[in-house]
Amino acid sequence: LAQGFPLAPPPAMVLTRGGLRLCKAPPAPRAGIAWESIGFGLRRDSQMARATWADGRWGEVAVTPYGPLAMEPGITALNYGQSLFEGMKAMRTSRGRVVLFRPEKNAQRMHAGGRRFLMPALPSSLFLDTVRQCVVANADLVPPHGMGSLYLRPLYFGSGSGIGVAPSTEYTFVTFGSPVGGYFSAGAGRGARMKLELNHQRAAPKGVGYVKAAGNYAPCFESQQKAKADGFNDVIYADVTGTYIEEVAAANMFVVRGGTVYTPDLGQILPGVTRDSIIQIVGKLMPEVKLVVGQVPLEVLWEAEEAFCCGTAAVITGIEHISDGVRHRDFTPMGPVTSRIYDILTGIQNETHPDEFGWLVDPFDAEALARTAAGTGAGEGTAL
Repeated sequence: LAQGFPLAPPPAMVLTRGGLRLCKAPPAPRAGIAWESIGFGLRRDSQMARATWADGRWGEVAVTPYGPLAMEPGITALNYGQSLFEGMKAMRTSRGRVVLFRPEKNAQRMHAGGRRFLMPALPSSLFLDTVRQCVVANADLVPPHGMGSLYLRPLYFGSGSGIGVAPSTEYTFVTFGSPVGGYFSAGAGRGARMKLELNHQRAAPKGVGYVKAAGNYAPCFESQQKAKADGFNDVIYADVTGTYIEEVAAANMFVVRGGTVYTPDLGQILPGVTRDSIIQIVGKLMPEVKLVVGQVPLEVLWEAEEAFCCGTAAVITGIEHISDGVRHRDFTPMGPVTSRIYDILTGIQNETHPDEFGWLVDPFDAEALARTAAGTGAGEGTAL
């Protein structure tokens, strides 16, 4: 391994894709880590799980220490952007279990993205087993309950080399993880400060804004950098007409006005797993609140009592201030509706609230994870 990538304590191991097996209970959090101050960053003394596709089939999953991947400069991902990623978390619950939250939704989203980018079908069974092996290998990096999570980053990209503008001939699927704390560092009792971006659009109509593609994020860097220089945490994008809100650069968006929760419909925005979970929570567990999924005019945002963004990294982050440079609006960071949604969602994830939807999956129960994979119905073919 290259210098600067220390070996993790667990040894490298190779497990076959069909080798689903029951595992021991998760170990305790690793000693010697200041869990209360881990922040949101990358820790390299970990393990990663990887599989490759070549000659029309997927190979075995290999678990090895985190480190550099060997690749040529001519690979399709680097030259033409044939690259997808996901964001997931493994959490240690109040019952001492380590769980994944709706991992089959990430498998389905990556499968849909692969179909759009003409990549071989990534079977949900392979996706979930690779994620499972990564979690099991890094289980001592799952923080103590209430002190963060193990953020997981599945990557799927064209790793075959060529010069022509065409889909890759080989593909790599790799998952690594790092323990993290909160995504927005607004401080205790504070919400996020957002700039309404009207001079740049994240996604084009009939484009690929709904795909969790690597290339959808770099175009946001400039707007985010300028916003942060002006004291904001992130930007909120509007549609191409500047009439309706769409999403935050790396999160979905919700607004609360007059007892109604509004969120933009799918189409150009990313179909977030947290977003879908909130829609189900509000629709089924909060009958006192009306839910509107559709176009959300900017005027609804300016008139709202509460606003929040959501995602795997952001969870549910209340917004305390929005500005477009001319108009300004302050909010209570975690108003009553936002707080109620947050309590239910995180309660399910932490096993302090009943999991009425069956969303939690135990990666140490390989048989249960296999049943989850079987129920997705996504990506079980060999190639598209």
